[in-house]
Amino acid sequence: MPWPHPDALTTLVARRKDRLDTLVKRLTDEGVEAAASSTDLSEPAEVPALIAAVRDRFGRIDVVEYGPIGDDMPSTPAAELDAATLEGLSRLLPLTPVEVFRTVLPEMSARGDGALLMTTGYSAVRPMPHLSGVGPVMAAARNYLHSLHGELAGTGVYAGTLSVGAAIARSAMAEARMGGTGAGSALLETFPVVDPDDLAEHYWDMYTVRDGVEQIHPKPTVPAPDAG
Repeated sequence: MPWPHPDALTTLVARRKDRLDTLVKRLTDEGVEAAASSTDLSEPAEVPALIAAVRDRFGRIDVVEYGPIGDDMPSTPAAELDAATLEGLSRLLPLTPVEVFRTVLPEMSARGDGALLMTTGYSAVRPMPHLSGVGPVMAAARNYLHSLHGELAGTGVYAGTLSVGAAIARSAMAEARMGGTGAGSALLETFPVVDPDDLAEHYWDMYTVRDGVEQIHPKPTVPAPDAG
C-alpha cells in the first residue's frame, strides 16, 4: 500500500518553500490532496501555531511523521564536538518532536486512535566514529520515542520510529553529503542508497500493523565502531 494513502489529506512541513511546492504538486498530480507549511522546525515555539493551522485546514490529525534530518545537520567527530553545536541540534531533535507529539497527543488519546512516527539515522541506534553531533541528539529523540511507545500501549495511539542506515535517493541530503570530504563523508559513502518508496512501505506497515516500536532499513550492514 503506498504512503501516503490516496485518500489521505497531507500537510508537508519544512523550511524551503520551493521544495515544498514541488512535492505538493507531485502529490496533487497523483491524486493526493496536499498542502504545505513553510515552518522552521528548529523553533519549538512555532509548533502550536503550526498544529493549529493544520487543524484549521483538515479538521483532525490522524498521523504525524517527523523526519527532520537534512543536509545542513553536521556529522561532527566526537573529539571536535562542543556544547554550542549540540545545543543548536537539540532544537530540531529532540525538542521540537516532543512539542509536536505533546500538542497532538490529547486529541488522539481522546479518540483512542492515531500514530506518532519519527525518523532517525542509524547512528541513533549504533554510534559511529566521525558521525557524532547529530548522532547523540537523534539517540535522545529515539530514547524518548521508545518511552512514549511503552506509555501509549493499550490506548489506541501508536508511537514508532524508523532508523535509516542509508542515503535516500533523490534527497537533498544524499546530494549534499555523498562525495564530500573528511572521515565522516568517507563513511557515508559506504552506505547503501535506498528508494524512498521502500521507506514509505515501512511507514505504512508501522501505522497499520503496530507490532513493534522500531524498524531499521536496510538491515544493518555498517560494522560496529572500532573499540581498539
